[in-house]
Amino acid sequence: MIEANKSKQVLGGKAANRRDFLKVGAASAVGGAAVIGAPHVARAQTVSWTMQSGWPSGDIFHEFAQDFVDKVNAMAGGRLEITLLPAGSVVGALELQDAIVGGSLQGAHGVSAYWYGKSKAASLFGTPPAFGWNGNQFLGWMKYGGGQELYDELVQEILGLDLVGYLTGPMPTQALGWFRSPITRAEELEGLRYRTVGLAADLMEELGSAVTILGGPDIVPALDRGVIDAAEFNNPSSDKHLGFQDVADYWMLQSYHQDCEAFELSFNRTQFNELDEDLQAIITNAAEAASTDMSWKAMSRYPQDQMALVEDHGVTLHITPDEILDAQLDAWERVIERNSDEDEFFGRVIDSQRNWVRDVVGFDMINEAPKARAYEHFFGEPAIPVEPL
Repeated sequence: MIEANKSKQVLGGKAANRRDFLKVGAASAVGGAAVIGAPHVARAQTVSWTMQSGWPSGDIFHEFAQDFVDKVNAMAGGRLEITLLPAGSVVGALELQDAIVGGSLQGAHGVSAYWYGKSKAASLFGTPPAFGWNGNQFLGWMKYGGGQELYDELVQEILGLDLVGYLTGPMPTQALGWFRSPITRAEELEGLRYRTVGLAADLMEELGSAVTILGGPDIVPALDRGVIDAAEFNNPSSDKHLGFQDVADYWMLQSYHQDCEAFELSFNRTQFNELDEDLQAIITNAAEAASTDMSWKAMSRYPQDQMALVEDHGVTLHITPDEILDAQLDAWERVIERNSDEDEFFGRVIDSQRNWVRDVVGFDMINEAPKARAYEHFFGEPAIPVEPL
């Protein structure tokens, strides 16, 4: 709970000390004037929190995290001040949750797939199955489809962690990844040493790949040293910043391994609950405001950086073949069935997500006009060149 400083008497705009007070008293006695004490002023202390992101400084993901922090600090009016640190400042990107529970940090900006080692169901709140939804529809499920309640149950009741969290920032479909030579058939994924995270790891293993889970800053060095053969991270801006273009020439676009995703904001639950209710509301609403702003900023930055990868760095773009996409969907079915059989909670989350997608995406499919048809009518082919396989 935010505490108020002890009240102080004020004299000439400064806190009065004992000597000043006695001087005033003496002067009043000589002049025969009564001294009227100034009113007591209660001033709230500033609560200072430290957050760490899972992203390097300079990455657009860290920028997204800073945008959230800036919104909170601006609305809190000095009563809550959050300082954001980049990945590795306190702990590695995969250790953020433990650092919050342990007290080294008060909050973090990451993705729930990074802690799916505690429960595979965690990844359902970060990189869910490819049911045909996009990132914004996924966040709609969190807000209005029962997702937040299931998230809280997993974190606080099943895992017993002293955490409170929100999902924020709808991410678009992620590329299959960076390769030294393009992949044309599903069989070529067998034996491939591949980096991804969360349930996408289960999916790619189902297709025969040897998966390594790495945090963002560690991927390009591993690819450069030949520890892995291929990797995905997320988007043109982040991939360009991390330097994928320096270690691989081919970028395979479109994939079902992470068809939609969202960030996770996590906070120490005890310290969050000690905040005044209006500060809690500021954090909650800043998460939603930052989520919207992030999606707009991505619209501006991602196309520019993808074009720069092609024009300035000679990267070749390919569309992942339908054969591989179909194999991924079949693999998703097996991953879902196996994990639902092994974990009752996992199955409940899947059922909730299916019900949401069946209604929401089904609605869009019959109500939304085809966007590709309209785009092609006015612009023809996309300006960013994609090479045929």
